[in-house]
This record gives sequence, structure tokens and C-alpha cells, in this order.
Amino acid sequence: MTKELHDKYPALYGKNVDVEEMDARFASLISDHKDLFGKSDPLVFSAAGRTEIAGNHTDHNQGKVIGAAINLDTIAAVSARDDSLVTFVSQGFPKCTIDISDLEIKEEEKNTTASLLRGIARAFKDRNIDIKGWDANVTSKVLRGSGLSSSASVEVLIAEIFNYLYASDSLSPVELSIIGQYAENVYFGKPSGLLDQISCANGGIVGIDFQDKKNPKVEAIDFDFSAFDLDMIITDTRGCHADLTDEYAAVPPEMKAVAGFYGKENLREVEFQDFLRDIRKIRETLHNDRALLRAYHFFKENERVSYILSNLKNEDIDTFLYNVQESGNSSFRFLQNVYPSSEPHEQGVSLALALSEEILDGEGASRVHGGGFAGTIQAYVPVRLREKYIKAMENLFGEGCSTVIAIRSLPVGRVL
Repeated sequence: MTKELHDKYPALYGKNVDVEEMDARFASLISDHKDLFGKSDPLVFSAAGRTEIAGNHTDHNQGKVIGAAINLDTIAAVSARDDSLVTFVSQGFPKCTIDISDLEIKEEEKNTTASLLRGIARAFKDRNIDIKGWDANVTSKVLRGSGLSSSASVEVLIAEIFNYLYASDSLSPVELSIIGQYAENVYFGKPSGLLDQISCANGGIVGIDFQDKKNPKVEAIDFDFSAFDLDMIITDTRGCHADLTDEYAAVPPEMKAVAGFYGKENLREVEFQDFLRDIRKIRETLHNDRALLRAYHFFKENERVSYILSNLKNEDIDTFLYNVQESGNSSFRFLQNVYPSSEPHEQGVSLALALSEEILDGEGASRVHGGGFAGTIQAYVPVRLREKYIKAMENLFGEGCSTVIAIRSLPVGRVL
């Protein structure tokens, strides 16, 4: 690989990057591009996966969150075309080709890559950007189903390819994120906030305030957990996500139901002190105590995000870990998204948190990661406990369940 790419490796993958592994990965990507498309000198792009640091289930009520781009990414080798065909070949999946001269929503494409390609192309057309096609082969290290946003990584990658080729790379990471969200919501058919896309696109750690959902405020924070001898470890409890749609879907409307008591659309428009004052009347009106508990979580978590941002800025690692643990405790006790109420015997996330508490013994922190109910936890583990921690998790959930991740500083973009 070139020196240009080697120079970017630490910013993409952290200071402990395996250079030989990455060289082989990029070389294979470029070789596959030649085999597929006959082009030996493609452009190479990279988009990160993401982790959520704070703000669990607050974005859908226009709250505050903290996310970060991570060292697991999706990479693509790309060649421009002179016509309107876009071909997207993702490793392990069938080839997808669409004609972007037709940008109508197609019901048969819902929940497919074709819908994302078409929706993102539509977003560029709606911005009066003249686009053409391209050919790309793609491979990803963003673990699917792990809460690290493999789908958002692909969305912002596709948007950046159009941006680089046909918009002179003029659109910001936030604008690319909005485009990705649009395609996911309207064409793919999945409702989502912007936390995932912005975290994948922006690079580094970002505080995001969704009070104005059309113009979210994004604040970048420069922070290195390794400087404090801490590993961020994601553990996949390998729970089944099937039949959990209703569990996920219940969270936003229950919070919004409390906001509705005040004639508001979301909880960001409600004052916490008013909520405390009126809590009995709200309870008598809604007949849903869980909705009140989830609203309480929103108010406290939204406040906590501001504290955690301040902790990071001031490099106050001890208070940061305390507040992260409080965030996790709030998700467990009040948000109640650590295990599905419909399947109380399935509590892999709860077990992972219990085991984390035992191993960390007052050090570090652990919390549910992402949507919850099944899936992953995030832990901040002292380096000296890394081996012990991972061994214990693998003993419970199987080999390879835990991944040490690092913060990636570079935004989505061309890397070669």
C-alpha cells in the first residue's frame, strides 16, 4: 500500500493498527475491483461504524446525545461511469445495480440496498446536483447486528461517493447524514434518528443536540481513552432480535404520550419541574407508569449528556466514568430497555452487565449499548483487566463476542 494510506491508518484505526492486516484488506479490495469491473486504479473510500457514549433513546424526542466514530469501517473501491447505472457489490451479498434515471420509490425495494442507492441519488437530485453512475465493491468490518450501525455506515459511504464524484466534495458530514437518514426513512422504510449517521460521518467524538431536528448542533470533542489506560469494549451477547420490533417501537410514543399531556410533540418541549409537579395527574391520565419512568429517564439523561461532554472536555475521567455508569443504571431502571418485557427469561444484556460489575469491581463502567432489549453492552475496562474481562465474556457468550474498539478521528471520505 502507498505511504499516503499508511499515514492515515492511525487516524482511521487507532495507534495499535495492524498494518499488514490492513494492507492485505485494501489490496484485496482493489484486486476485486479489477476482477469485477476491469479497472485497476479505483478511488477508495471509508466510512466508520459508530458507538453511542451517552443519550440512550433521547434523540427521537429531540434530545442530546454523544456518539463517536470507531475503528471498524466500511470501505469501497469506486470507479465513475458516464451513464446512469450504479452497481454496488457488497462482499457476501448479491450484486445490486440500479438506473438512477428512475428515482421513484419502489415498494418491492423496501429494506434493500437498491432502495438506499435510489433514495440517496434522489436526495442529490433534489439539491440540483447533476449526478451520474458509478461502480463499487464494498467490504465491511462493522459488526452486523451489534449496535455499531453497519447500515448507517453504508448510507453515509454511498452519499460520500456521490458527493466526491459529482458535488466536488462540498457537502458536510451533517448534510450527508441527513441524506442517509432520508433514504433510510423514505425509501428503505425504516424510521430512524440522525445519531447513527452523524456519528459515522463526522469522525471523532461528537455531542449532538437535536432540539432543532432540521439543523442539529454538532460539537466535536478530542479525547483519547487510551491515554487513561482504558479500553472501550463492545460485547455482543448474541441475543435474538426477532420479534422485538414492538419493544423498540414502544419507547418513543410512550415518551411522546407524556409530552402530549402538555399539548407538546416531544419531551424536549416540556420542563422537568413541570413534569415532577404534575406527575400524579399525568399518571391518572395515561394509566401507564412505564411511560412516566421513561420520561424521567429522558429528562435525567438529557441533562447527563451535558455533564459528560464537560467531563470529556476537561479530561475528568473519574467523573466521566461515574456519569456513564449512571447512564447505564438509568437505562436499566427507568428506560427499561435492557431485556424485553415480553421475554423476561432472555436476559443476556443483564447478565453481561452483572458480569462486568463483578470484574470491574468499582473501576471503569458498563452500560447497555444502542437500542437495547437484546444485543450489546459497552464497557470501559482498565487495560490491565482486558484479558480477564474478555475471557469472562467469551466464557459466557462464546469466542469473539467482545471487541476492543478505538475512536476514529477522520470523517467519511476518500482515503486513497
